[in-house]
Amino acid sequence: MTEQIIVVGGGTGGAVLANDLADRLSAEIDAGEVAVTLVNDGPDHVYKPVWLYVPFGQREPEDGRRRLRELVDDRVAVRVDRVTDIDTEAKQVRYHEAPDPVDYDHLVLATGSTLAPEEVPGLAAGGHNYYSEPGAEALREELLSFTEGHVVLSVVGTPHMCPAAPLEFVFMADDWLRERGLREDVDITYTYPIQRVHGNPHIAEWARPLMDGRDIGVETLFNAESVDPDAGTVTSMEGTDLDYDLLVAIPPHRGIDLIAEAGLGDDGWVDVDKHTLEAEAAEDVYALGDAAATGVPKAGSVAHYQAGVVGQRIASEVRGRPATATYDGKTLCFIETGMDAASFVEFDYEHPPSPAPPSEKLHWSKLAYNESYWLTARGLL
Repeated sequence: MTEQIIVVGGGTGGAVLANDLADRLSAEIDAGEVAVTLVNDGPDHVYKPVWLYVPFGQREPEDGRRRLRELVDDRVAVRVDRVTDIDTEAKQVRYHEAPDPVDYDHLVLATGSTLAPEEVPGLAAGGHNYYSEPGAEALREELLSFTEGHVVLSVVGTPHMCPAAPLEFVFMADDWLRERGLREDVDITYTYPIQRVHGNPHIAEWARPLMDGRDIGVETLFNAESVDPDAGTVTSMEGTDLDYDLLVAIPPHRGIDLIAEAGLGDDGWVDVDKHTLEAEAAEDVYALGDAAATGVPKAGSVAHYQAGVVGQRIASEVRGRPATATYDGKTLCFIETGMDAASFVEFDYEHPPSPAPPSEKLHWSKLAYNESYWLTARGLL
């Protein structure tokens, strides 16, 4: 009987894992002993870091989009559909487009993050964001016509995708406005919900002097509670009001309801063992990337490294061997510090980040990685 592996979600984690499994289990798949299915709710794979560059006219949204079928090994069945139910006791999933449940032997949830701006009154109408393709395009139109006033970048909630991206935006906006001779007429304020400018204290300690040196205002312990689009005001739970002419907000992030409904975790994040990535509430279920509640950043590099671990573990289980591969929390990230300079951090569960001095070389390294990302998604890097 064919052993069924179902991977839900065709983002970085899901695509890399599907290709990893196709490579590791090629003999078993070719013999009909194993089948791998990758399920995604659309035909495209999207590389979201491209969206950061769209508001500044550096990239187009289509630069970050490829057909999923073109990125995934032919040994993998790609199903464009939505999973509507998970029964971990029966080991079955249901698809929106199919009436009958489908059995699985191994289930991997790589369902990512969703944006929930509606949780903050007025935010959807009054704020812009670059964490979605339409949001990045709309923000580009606003920035192109923005010549004076107050830009507020407000991180509304954590955790969120790409924790460094809010810092990157204000650094890039500062530089971009200076290049256009507009910075003296534009104030920039950055808000963060805890008492520092980033969740990681080492990155916060590195970033704060850069912000102060560039006259970027900072409001920490600022938890946005409501936005008044007519008055141009964002109000925090702590009672602080900020007037804005352009509000760039990082909306609250949530997982998908399906995960909570399956009893796998709150807010759509799967409770997992942070080393094995196995779901705590069900057997033969893994989660990776944004969907896995490990405490590490919700970043593409995390999903990439975790995919390799899950691939090794599932291959071992298929072959009746003990699964020994573990994830050590490895994360790496380039951080843009302007339009032509960037830093770099690498860390794990045991070793904290130590950001590298910003340089043009690191900026071009980040751009080069963005271009070569498609090889990563294909499992070639």
